[in-house]
Amino acid sequence: MSQHWQCSVLQAGKLKLDGGSMFGVVPRPLWSKMTTPDDRNRIELQTNCLLLESEDRRVLVETGCGDKWSDKQRDIYGIERRTVLDALKEQNVDPESINAVIVTHLHFDHGGGLTRFDGEGVPIRTFTEASVHVQCQEWEDALAGKSTMNGTYLRSHLDPIHSCVQLTDGECEVFPGISVLPVPGHTWGQQAVLVETLTGIVCFPGDLMPTRHHVGAPYSMGYDMMPFQNMQTKRRLLDRAADESWILVLDHEPDTPVVTVHRTGEWFELEPVRNFQGV
Repeated sequence: MSQHWQCSVLQAGKLKLDGGSMFGVVPRPLWSKMTTPDDRNRIELQTNCLLLESEDRRVLVETGCGDKWSDKQRDIYGIERRTVLDALKEQNVDPESINAVIVTHLHFDHGGGLTRFDGEGVPIRTFTEASVHVQCQEWEDALAGKSTMNGTYLRSHLDPIHSCVQLTDGECEVFPGISVLPVPGHTWGQQAVLVETLTGIVCFPGDLMPTRHHVGAPYSMGYDMMPFQNMQTKRRLLDRAADESWILVLDHEPDTPVVTVHRTGEWFELEPVRNFQGV
């Protein structure tokens, strides 16, 4: 029997990344018309997460950057002094009431909040009662540091959660009404999260399409391991989202993260959903 979830969008903190890296092959004269870079060529992003609630379970999708950062790192990446714990507190949700965490992938801006420092500076689990769900491919790649970027798969985020990781393998149901779908491109093992709500499917596609400005076919990130595959995967997901009237929640969109998808000629456009109620 299908289960419907209450869905809330959480903001786990802003960060800033290089605009050229965020838009890959798209030249600055184009992307800078959509989002204005600062004097260090960085654009402002958000780390959006989802809180999913049923009668007997709370599930968190993504955890943001967390708080294990030096002042130098905060300056480089513009990491706000705010975490998913602040967002949960605003919802009157105790971290110990989170039963499971699902991450699309394990880069620092998605999995950093899985752990925190204790009083002695040792990284420990943030969500002590939660299992952590990630694709087997992503977990293996994260442990191996399989990335062109230095410092994106950090052992301080990974080692403390080792005992509570539950690996997914391909498209599958994690809980009744919550399933995951492989969306390779940004990483080999990235997964999207699909949630059944009373108003239809809510999809969290991870870094397949991090902001509303990445809807275009060539608008992939320089951080993507497989940019051509990312474009193909994005087309398939947008096609299905348009056909099935999904709502998408974009992980790094700072202004209008909740959108719907519509066809326009041979491609797609996004329409913001204002005042998303999350039912």
